[in-house]
Amino acid sequence: MHFFRKALIISAAAIIAAASLSSCTESRNNSNGKLSIVCTDFSEYDWVKNIIGSADSANITYLLSNGVDIHNYQPSTQDMLTISNCDVFIYSGGESETWADDAIKNTRNNDIKVLRLFDTLGQNLKEEETKEGMEQDEDDKHDDGIEYDEHIWLSLKNARFLCSSICNILCEADPSNEGTYRSNLDKYEGKLKKLDEEYTQMADSSAERTIIVGDRFPFRYLVDDYNIDYYAAFAGCSAETNASFETIATLAGKLDELKLGTVFILENSDDSIARSIIDNSKSRNANIEKLNSLQSINKKDVDSGVTYISLMEENLETLKKVL
Repeated sequence: MHFFRKALIISAAAIIAAASLSSCTESRNNSNGKLSIVCTDFSEYDWVKNIIGSADSANITYLLSNGVDIHNYQPSTQDMLTISNCDVFIYSGGESETWADDAIKNTRNNDIKVLRLFDTLGQNLKEEETKEGMEQDEDDKHDDGIEYDEHIWLSLKNARFLCSSICNILCEADPSNEGTYRSNLDKYEGKLKKLDEEYTQMADSSAERTIIVGDRFPFRYLVDDYNIDYYAAFAGCSAETNASFETIATLAGKLDELKLGTVFILENSDDSIARSIIDNSKSRNANIEKLNSLQSINKKDVDSGVTYISLMEENLETLKKVL
């Protein structure tokens, strides 16, 4: 259910071949004595930053810093070279990142340490699900294979577990700073635990435990953590952008049935589907609110001080206001 999946696999294969030929003459990117760490998405990048802290022991590359959605990302030759020459490579490992599996398979850097976060979560991974009213993705109608929800970072419980694994691999790569990394991890895990408790308190005190999303739904891990139900127009990684009248009508009916006053959309999405849901319901005064999926954070956002915790705090405040 991912945008341009077939085209991405083909183009990535060509890029890997080119990068592999070039990288054999490149030296690893650690001439300044610092670790070279590459992360594919924002959450991984921010977690690494917090674990490294003020140690000034690493150069950290955030591959998607131009803000492209992970489902649309196509690695450049330079991206592949950066990965091939790094000390530590961290990626989620879902369907949108099959190119990364190929990159690792084809690298000539035998010293690279790789952390695939899907492997870390193991049985805690969740399958994508199709809820009542959700638009069927045309590309996957005949796909009998299991597809896991990629958006593992949208669980604070996952975040604590994943940060521990990240710390372990950083300590393996740089044992001289292990004490600093583990101390920083301990402090950061405390912040994640506190925010998790605030989410639990929000959910436990909420009058309503269901949300409607007139958009893709990447929040499966988040809502499951706090026993919040949902209805949405599309699955989290759906390639569909147009909702049928049946989907609109079903979600409008749910809005009325549950007497809800809000339809959610994602950051950077337009509100056309959400507006159609409201217009086809009896709840004409319903509001539209945004939840951030942390999938399209760019360098400008990072430079302005946006963090994983600050964005998850914003989501919490939005849910408090609505639920």
